[in-house]
Amino acid sequence: MSISRRKFLQSLAAGLLGGGAPLAAATSEGRSSRREEAARLAEAALDAARTAGAGYADVRVLFSESEVLSAREERIENVEVSASSGLGVRVLVNGVWGFSSASVLDPAHASACSRSAVEMAKSNRALATQRVELERVEARIDRWRVPIEQDPFSIPLDQKAEELLGINAAARAAGAPFCRSFFLFVRQEKFFASSGGSFLEQLFFRTYPRLTVTATDPGTGRFANRSSFLPPRAAGYEYIRLHDWKQEARQAAEDASRKLKAKPVAAGKKDLVLHPTNLWLTLHETIGHSTELDRAFGYEAGFAGTTFVKPADRGHLRFASEIVTVMADRDQPGGLATAAYDDDGMPARYARFPIISRGRFENFQMAIGQSRWIGLPHSNACSFAEGHAYFPIQRMPNISLQPSQQDVSLEELIAGVEDGVYIVGDGSWSIDQQRKNFQFGGQLFYEIRKGKLGEMLRDVAYQSTTVPFWNACDGLGGVKEYWLGGTLSCGKGQPVQSAPVSHGAVPARFRGIQILNTGRGI
Repeated sequence: MSISRRKFLQSLAAGLLGGGAPLAAATSEGRSSRREEAARLAEAALDAARTAGAGYADVRVLFSESEVLSAREERIENVEVSASSGLGVRVLVNGVWGFSSASVLDPAHASACSRSAVEMAKSNRALATQRVELERVEARIDRWRVPIEQDPFSIPLDQKAEELLGINAAARAAGAPFCRSFFLFVRQEKFFASSGGSFLEQLFFRTYPRLTVTATDPGTGRFANRSSFLPPRAAGYEYIRLHDWKQEARQAAEDASRKLKAKPVAAGKKDLVLHPTNLWLTLHETIGHSTELDRAFGYEAGFAGTTFVKPADRGHLRFASEIVTVMADRDQPGGLATAAYDDDGMPARYARFPIISRGRFENFQMAIGQSRWIGLPHSNACSFAEGHAYFPIQRMPNISLQPSQQDVSLEELIAGVEDGVYIVGDGSWSIDQQRKNFQFGGQLFYEIRKGKLGEMLRDVAYQSTTVPFWNACDGLGGVKEYWLGGTLSCGKGQPVQSAPVSHGAVPARFRGIQILNTGRGI
């Protein structure tokens, strides 16, 4: 333990008065009192950890709020408003981790958490196969927040409900008999303190709007769905306010109706053009998860699986064609994993690195203590815990496919296809435990003939293996085609944790990919 409690509080006060990015809401009495409360809890927990014998300790204090409103046709189905708070203490004792948490925020419980975490670490020594070796993390006192224009929690619930019902009404007026819509909002204040002297305050906002329309054919009993393409974002209510939802609803209703009349796809090997609304999910599952270092060492084998990528592949594996570069980051505007620091207290600048550079696999994602497994000096800010009661584990930062350096349009990619399929929107998917063999669907499918978009198709899925698939990529859209997708609920770990992550992508063309007709099971 490298800093005294008196020095910790003195440096904390100086830093919060004079340093860090200002929080718009931090000047309020409520924000200040939470910061002071977190500082008292951190002091108690770190003192107790040091006294109990920990060589390192960190504390996370979280205040979380969420709202979910959902509507179906002409009625509001559900309104949920919730809030939670708590703290988690992680300690390292003789190279072994221990962890404990509490939902009661007072110094006595914080101290008890530290003592419990130390006891857990000591009990775990008999099971530990190797000691955890931490790299040095620079001490920082800082504040940061997701930049937003309008706090979604300041908008009255009845106004949000009216917006949802208006979306449904627009879809039904356009001919869709069924429409579901929802808004999800999350606000989370996260305080991090470590025995190394860091005290970090971060404020996150996440907003997720969605609609799904359903068209039916009473004669055949068939139905077709089309959901909105707007992904969750690190944003405020302006993300909803600035989108033309009525137009989205009308278009979704039209698309769903057309899907009922679409012709079945002919199975076989074809060229494939994927819109980024579809490709972000393929990127997530095949590249994002396969390049997690804990998977490569078998730490996720019991739940989320392992990976075909081996430590020896770093710098050698030809993962994709030469035009493919995939970057990690924590600074992309609107990114769900964007932050100033990860949950190990590592600065975001460490999270900007190439995973794949010009087709070659370069870097794994790592949490603190994992870099030594492959002989590297430090991790790369890839740690996250879902809440105060969860141990931080390796999780994805934002991971994005980089655009072409040329100004290539979607139309140009399609023009280079004689016989193929164009897919928009994400759908059902399946991938094996090593992130190798996969099958992905979508929402909208179109035939490509002689460089032109043709009729709408149905019952389409594409099937491949990760490395051959990415090596079959021979065309990427330019920067004007870039689009940021993502998910709030990437699952991993035992007990399972959900993590928010964004993935940027551009339209991409792949040659000779197996297309399945899911309606006939071929």
